[in-house]
Amino acid sequence: MAKSSAVERNRKRERMSQRYAAKRAALKAIARNQELPVEERFAAQLKLAGLPRNSAPSRIRNRCEVTGRPRAFYRKLRMSRIALRELASQGMIPGMVKSSW
Repeated sequence: MAKSSAVERNRKRERMSQRYAAKRAALKAIARNQELPVEERFAAQLKLAGLPRNSAPSRIRNRCEVTGRPRAFYRKLRMSRIALRELASQGMIPGMVKSSW
């Protein structure tokens, strides 16, 4: 069995999250609906807990689009601080000029 990298595992989680999104949303709606009987809501919670762990969107890690680095991630630019600094130094990011690094 080939060992997968953290980047590949994260991509797998993204795909799985998209695949189960509708089912997860429907079960959550049933579990939150106060008008339904307690047994039905509890059954929905059990089904929700039975879904694959990696299908939860909170398991997806923000990663740099350039390097795959998981830390120091800028959401607006979708890259890490290191990749941002490198590309800015090369003049590859429009409108960004060297300030004081």
